[in-house]
Amino acid sequence: MSTTGTALVTGATGYIGGRLAPRLAAAGWTVRALARTPAKLDDAPWVGEGTVVQGDLSDRDSLMRAFDGVDVVYHLVHSMGGDGTGDFKEEEAESARNVAAAAKACGVSRIVYLGGLHPDGTKLSKHLASRVEVGEILLASGIETVVLQAGVVIGSGSASFELIRHLTERLPVMTTPRWVHNTIQPIAVRDALHYLVEAASATVPESRAWDIGGTEVFEYGEMMQLYAQAAGLPKRRMIVLPYLTPTLASRWVGTVTPIPTSLARPLVESLECDAVMKNHDIDEVIPRPDGGLLTYRQALDAALDRVRRADTSVPWSNADASVSPAEPLPSDPAWAGEDVMVEERTATTRITPKQLWDTVSSIGGDTGWFTLDAVWRARTAVDLVVGGGPGPKKRRPTGEPTKGEPLDWWRVEDVEPGRLLRLRAETTMPGTAWLELGVEPDGSGARLRQRTIYYPKGLAGLGYWYGQLPAHKVIFATLVRDIIRNAEKSARSSTRA
Repeated sequence: MSTTGTALVTGATGYIGGRLAPRLAAAGWTVRALARTPAKLDDAPWVGEGTVVQGDLSDRDSLMRAFDGVDVVYHLVHSMGGDGTGDFKEEEAESARNVAAAAKACGVSRIVYLGGLHPDGTKLSKHLASRVEVGEILLASGIETVVLQAGVVIGSGSASFELIRHLTERLPVMTTPRWVHNTIQPIAVRDALHYLVEAASATVPESRAWDIGGTEVFEYGEMMQLYAQAAGLPKRRMIVLPYLTPTLASRWVGTVTPIPTSLARPLVESLECDAVMKNHDIDEVIPRPDGGLLTYRQALDAALDRVRRADTSVPWSNADASVSPAEPLPSDPAWAGEDVMVEERTATTRITPKQLWDTVSSIGGDTGWFTLDAVWRARTAVDLVVGGGPGPKKRRPTGEPTKGEPLDWWRVEDVEPGRLLRLRAETTMPGTAWLELGVEPDGSGARLRQRTIYYPKGLAGLGYWYGQLPAHKVIFATLVRDIIRNAEKSARSSTRA
């Protein structure tokens, strides 16, 4: 096939589709995204005029209009019965028949579909059986079809990965079904997208299914323990209960994690069988990515990188092909991603941004914290008593803070002179915390913006945040007030001088 042309992506507002579309564009394809609600993609940076077309998989006529002039169709929609209504298995089969018929009528050259790894000769969950059936319908379409079958995809936003994340984060001790001993061959989202992009133009001997996966096979419980290790959590203790049925397990997951029970059930049911590659000849059709496939630990590190950067934003720029696809996207569901606690306060003043910055940049060390210094010192003393904290470490008394230098019980993580001071806490706590103090113009005056950011580690981290919250509200609100007061006092003193 030609390596250029028009590729249409169904499910472009979903997890894989939202990350695939910009990477197809970067590979030289003209991308057309099918969306039932095109407005959901209005802010996506890869969207241009004519890129998004309205269509419904249950409406064959709308598919005919959308597929006109398309060379490759990616079918990436899976409902998993998440809304709890209707017969999703039959709905997905009918959608696949509509896609196949519309593609045939419009002269589409190839269909690419992403299904799931599954064993032969085993009764499959309704979700997995549906994905198998959809693949079979597309393979029987008479159009050249490439079916890629993957297991757990590792990256923020992936439902199967988020199940691992939330269970491991929240439960130091957990009762588990027998499937924690089932084997899984995970794949990094970066590598899954590589195979999908290349599948548009790869020379294939026939229409068939190819398995894709990483180079490692783990028990599901091992994957959870390795996540705990990567996230800096203690080893998790698992108590296997053979009578914990998928129904009970999904209700339990829906209770202790933010994943809805209606979505948890098909995920849990799919874990009742192994998800390991049966065929390994994908390399004969599509070469591996440059540098090889990511290990599971590398994929975890990519998914957790946002925590280490104290980045709480979820911008559409993450859909850029140059950014790790393991990062979150605005189109990801609310339950996707790490637990992150953010508090923000602002205050305005009539002094200039420079005058305000002079006070912000002098904070700590010999200057002190303008407010409740005794409380801060007491907090550090607690660290010393329990044997975990570094104790107060003064910085030099004058000059701008420098990236990497200690500043009392914080460390300077980032400085943008005149604009931003970001501090990382070095006190002992079950999580990671940052304090940001930003200065920006506000008319003829200035605005102080303070953010506290906290990534909790497990249930202890959540308990710590909510237990400290009343005190933090007082301390940080007072800090904002007193920074402004001291800045205004300094400005008045300078004017009189």
